[in-house]
Amino acid sequence: MASLRPVGDLLREWRCRRGLSQLNLATEAEISTRHLSFLETGRASPSRDMLLRLAEQLQVPLRERNVLLTAAGFAPVFPERQLADPALEVIRKAIDVILTVHRPFPAFVVDRHWTLVASNDALTPFFGDIDPSLLQPPVNVLRLTLHPGGLAPRLANYYEWRSHVLDKLHHQITRTGDPVLAELRQELRSYPAPSGTGLATTPSSLDQQCHRIVVPFQLRTDAGILSFFSTTTIFGTPVDITLSELSLESFYPADSATAAALQKAAVARQQSSPNSALYADSPVAHPV
Repeated sequence: MASLRPVGDLLREWRCRRGLSQLNLATEAEISTRHLSFLETGRASPSRDMLLRLAEQLQVPLRERNVLLTAAGFAPVFPERQLADPALEVIRKAIDVILTVHRPFPAFVVDRHWTLVASNDALTPFFGDIDPSLLQPPVNVLRLTLHPGGLAPRLANYYEWRSHVLDKLHHQITRTGDPVLAELRQELRSYPAPSGTGLATTPSSLDQQCHRIVVPFQLRTDAGILSFFSTTTIFGTPVDITLSELSLESFYPADSATAAALQKAAVARQQSSPNSALYADSPVAHPV
C-alpha cells in the first residue's frame, strides 16, 4: 500500500521520522531547501539518483528504498535473495564460521522480525520445558523468550529483560516504521508475567559489576542461574535486502559458573550429536 502513496509523502514521512527539518536534510543532501520542498509537495519529481541520495541521508532501509523508487516510477534496484541463493554462499560460510567458533557460547542469527535464521544451539540444552508450538518454525526468538510458555518463567531478571526487549523493539519500530514489529511489541506487552518471576537469588559480586555496565540475560537452569551479556553484529555495507536485515546476536558468559556450565553442556552435546545443524528451518534459511 505504501507504494501507492506519492513519493513526496513518503519522503516527508521518513524525514519526520528522523526528526529532521527540511533545512537539515537539504544541507546534508547538498540541495536547496526549496527543491526539497518541491519534491515533498509533488511540485517537482525526483530523479533516481536524487531519491537514492535522500534515502541514504535518511538511513531508509533498503526494502523501503525500493518502495520509494517504485512510488517515483522507477524500478527497484536492491535485490532480495533467499539465503540459500548461490550468490550468498560466501555470506553463509561467514555466518557458519562465526556461529561455530563462538561455541560453546550461544549465538544466533535473526531477520528483521526476530525470526530465527541460524543458531549454534549452545543454549538449547538449558531450555527445559517449552511449549512445543513456540519451537515450530518459523521461531520468533523474542516470543520464545517472553511468552509464559517459553523461557519467561525461568528468567531470573524477567522484568529487567522484558523492559530491555520492549525498549529495543520501540527503537527499531521508530527507525523502520515496520507494522509487523509494532504488532509483535503489542503482543509481547500483552503477555502476563509468570508468577514468581523477577526475583533472582542474591547476585555475586561479578553479577553486580555486570549490572553496572550491561543488562544481563539471566536464566534459571538445573546448572544454576546462567548469566550472559550480549553483542549485536550486522553487515556493514549490504546492497541485498535479505543481508541488510540479518543480525547476529552473540552471548558471552558474565561469570565463571556460566562459562563452566556451557563448556560441560558442549562436551555432552558433542558426544551425543556431533553434527548438529546451524541453520533453522525457516523461509530464509538453507539446510546444512
